[in-house]
Amino acid sequence: MANAEEPRASTVEANGLRFHVVEAGEGTPVLLLHGFPDTSYLWRHQIAALAGAGYRAIAPDMRGRGRTDRPTAVADYALPMMVRDVAALLDALDVPRAHVVGHDWGAAVAWLVGSLLPDRVDRLVAISVGHPAARGRPTLDELQKGWYRLLVLFPRAEELLRQDDWYLMRVLLQNAADAERYLADLAEPGALTAGLNWYRANLPPERLVGPPPTLPPISAPTLGIWSSGDLYLAEEAMVRSGQVVKGPWRYERFEDATHWIPLDQPERLNTLLLEFFA
Repeated sequence: MANAEEPRASTVEANGLRFHVVEAGEGTPVLLLHGFPDTSYLWRHQIAALAGAGYRAIAPDMRGRGRTDRPTAVADYALPMMVRDVAALLDALDVPRAHVVGHDWGAAVAWLVGSLLPDRVDRLVAISVGHPAARGRPTLDELQKGWYRLLVLFPRAEELLRQDDWYLMRVLLQNAADAERYLADLAEPGALTAGLNWYRANLPPERLVGPPPTLPPISAPTLGIWSSGDLYLAEEAMVRSGQVVKGPWRYERFEDATHWIPLDQPERLNTLLLEFFA
């Protein structure tokens, strides 16, 4: 394996916003999409491994997060807008096709990119979050793990999460490896509201009733990953995702990892990604 170069940061204009993008390496592109409350920093271990193995790792701060612009309207955070972000970023970076890896909300975006922009995706990796169209009748486990999604819809959720030195947010984060960094990021002006707007735009209460969305099946070879220590998402949704993949489907279950698999088990994840892409 070659020595990985130092990551390089740039500002990329795409879909009307300025995106902070971290890259390293050359070769086949791998687009890494983070969720909440992360930034591109989530992928630091994967960026190094991918670049060292001869890939071009590309990790943007998603809209509203990190050093990327923060639109103010809730509607600006709807998932279809994120899909347009990905297409515009790939165009701006002169990347016709890429392997796409997503975690948390980034996985939801990755699923939609695979469904709606199949010509842009070589292989797809979704970590923690299953395909939006694979939603079934909620289990007790799913309901108990997803309670916080209703909390963040409250009009004064920002005030509640910040009070008492971020007590409730610390409870939600548990022992996440980057918890203190998350709190520092979210303390920046507008950052918390922008992060919560991902939920407000895509998970309003009325979305809990009715059938799941109808989307084209995934044609790319797809790897789904879930961890037994995930406190926020149940395994069923990821397992059901295989039903909406018409390409080759593979599921991997991680033990002894929290929701933040890229941080908790980076070596195993890196090995799995390199094997899957090869």
